[in-house]
Amino acid sequence: MSEGFYARIDGTLETLRLEGTYKTLRYVEGPVSAHADVEGVGRVLVMCSNDYLGFAAQPDLVAAGQAALFRYGAGAASVRFICGTSVLHRRLEERTAAFLGKEASLAYTSCWNANTAAIPALLAAGDAVVSDELNHASLIDGCRAVGKDVRRLVYRHADLADLERCLRETADCGTRLVVTDGVFSMEGDIAPLPGIVGLARQYGATTLVDDSHATGVLGATGRGTEEHYGLPGTVDIVTGTYGKALGGAGGGFVAARRPVVDLLVQRSRPSLFSNALPPVLTAIAQAAVERLDKHPEAVRSLRKKAAYLRSALKEAGLHPLEGETAIVPLIVGETAKAISLSARMLEKGLYAIGFGFPVVPEGAARIRLQVSDALTYEDLDFAVRTVVETMREA
Repeated sequence: MSEGFYARIDGTLETLRLEGTYKTLRYVEGPVSAHADVEGVGRVLVMCSNDYLGFAAQPDLVAAGQAALFRYGAGAASVRFICGTSVLHRRLEERTAAFLGKEASLAYTSCWNANTAAIPALLAAGDAVVSDELNHASLIDGCRAVGKDVRRLVYRHADLADLERCLRETADCGTRLVVTDGVFSMEGDIAPLPGIVGLARQYGATTLVDDSHATGVLGATGRGTEEHYGLPGTVDIVTGTYGKALGGAGGGFVAARRPVVDLLVQRSRPSLFSNALPPVLTAIAQAAVERLDKHPEAVRSLRKKAAYLRSALKEAGLHPLEGETAIVPLIVGETAKAISLSARMLEKGLYAIGFGFPVVPEGAARIRLQVSDALTYEDLDFAVRTVVETMREA
């Protein structure tokens, strides 16, 4: 045992506490929807949930999970290529591919797994991966996991000129994979997909878009960034999650042409070495996709509520980052301030999270408000009043 090892950890934690940046886990008692019971706090309005469409507590999703649990058991019991593949996986993958307009899809236990699986599995020596600087950590880790003979380049956020520079610099590479979020989780902005796709075509590159915060949110029917821009079928590989707008239960996917999916079955490490998505989560995910397909009006309703919140915050004298998504960030400056403001809001009955370094750059800490269609307009009005009151007291 190395006492120095534990002393170093204790020192790091104490520094975080002194700086006011120590993160405290909150324990929720019961389901999370528009409102939830937080241990030690009570009933609060939830505006930090990824449950954008309010599907998580829907009876049909719960019933689908219950039925699968009793018929198929608690877990998959193995990895996919041994005995962990259920007929439920095939149904979900076919349904997901059809919904997104792709030939095939492959389910993973999370989109983190999907991203860290796909990027290194698809690239070989002499290839290159080009990534937006504000991509989600799972995409960044997927890029870091490529082989040492794969070039890695980063372009300035949403900067098409800088992306083109990277593509020119990798002209001698084999496959060039351009990787971007569809919706950037900390900014709430949307990738400039038309320009990205245009440059990819011009330079013979392949595109991968993580639509975790876009599926169920963007497009007339919730089919994500491609639909938002009227560019169906133009992205080569779409990754995403069943754990946000699609009910929040868990699971992720890669959707692409069939050979891409088949190669991932053969080579992607999370599929080869980790147990499959449990049947209960698989069934819930399929029910969520089917619910979204039948109820595109929920997407339109969510969009109206997000626009309402942005407008109300501006009318109250605040300055949320511009955007069209359900993520509405308010920049407050230092990390400690964001965490402190978040704690005060929770005491007043509003559950919203302060994000700071290392999640976002130091000095750009923020309160991130997330809109769900489960919220009423009265809920949104309460949120605005609480935010304004808390900001004035700070």
